[in-house]
Amino acid sequence: MNRNEYDNDHFFQQYAAMPRSTDGLKAAGEWHQLEPLFPPLQGKRVLDLGCGYGWHCRYAQEHGAAEVLGIDQSVKMLEEASRRNHAPGISYRLCGVEEYEYPESAWDLVVSNLVLHYLDNLDEIFQKVYRTLTQNGVFLFNIEHPVFTAGVGQDWIYGEDGKPLYWPVDNYFRPGERKTGFLGCEVLKQHHTLTQILMGLLRSGFRIDAVEEAQPSPEMLGIPGMADELRRPMMLLVKASVQKPDN
Repeated sequence: MNRNEYDNDHFFQQYAAMPRSTDGLKAAGEWHQLEPLFPPLQGKRVLDLGCGYGWHCRYAQEHGAAEVLGIDQSVKMLEEASRRNHAPGISYRLCGVEEYEYPESAWDLVVSNLVLHYLDNLDEIFQKVYRTLTQNGVFLFNIEHPVFTAGVGQDWIYGEDGKPLYWPVDNYFRPGERKTGFLGCEVLKQHHTLTQILMGLLRSGFRIDAVEEAQPSPEMLGIPGMADELRRPMMLLVKASVQKPDN
């Protein structure tokens, strides 16, 4: 990530007002699908890549994880994580996902939520995560869906009445940088195709255990605008595991 919008005061204030920031995991539209993908955490070591406010770190600690490390390159995010989700066994570190050292066979679970679409070279990260996971370790991540990142301006085409008409997709097979507006700021993301994401995992040695496209729960459909999330996928949830060959 060449730029860090999350330390921009205006952007961070807008982010802090989002339901997933104020109310945690229960307010995240994908949580009802992501939570069941977590492996048993009792006694496990957990690494959170791009931990943000530390909600997933706290979840792991509350479910018995022995050690939890959350890394993030945003000072403001880590300040909030330390304030909101400080607990025994959890530590936070100012570090980018690409800069972390990924010690060999150090973690039982690596989790990453809505971070990987900011990274250019996913293959390199997949290889590093594979190395740092133990035998039978799990890589669980949520990334913006390729249909979403290939959206023109990552926004709907609106009718004269202001209602969304359709979601435009263009240049799908041209991966790379996308500029989009989010929370009043220009944000740089990276578009990756579905083939790049899934085949990148397989080439790195992972076994793919689950793939889900996020959609709101029935309980959330009454929230304004949430029904439109059934018209195109916004997030891709993937669970992969490690089966390292015996030496």
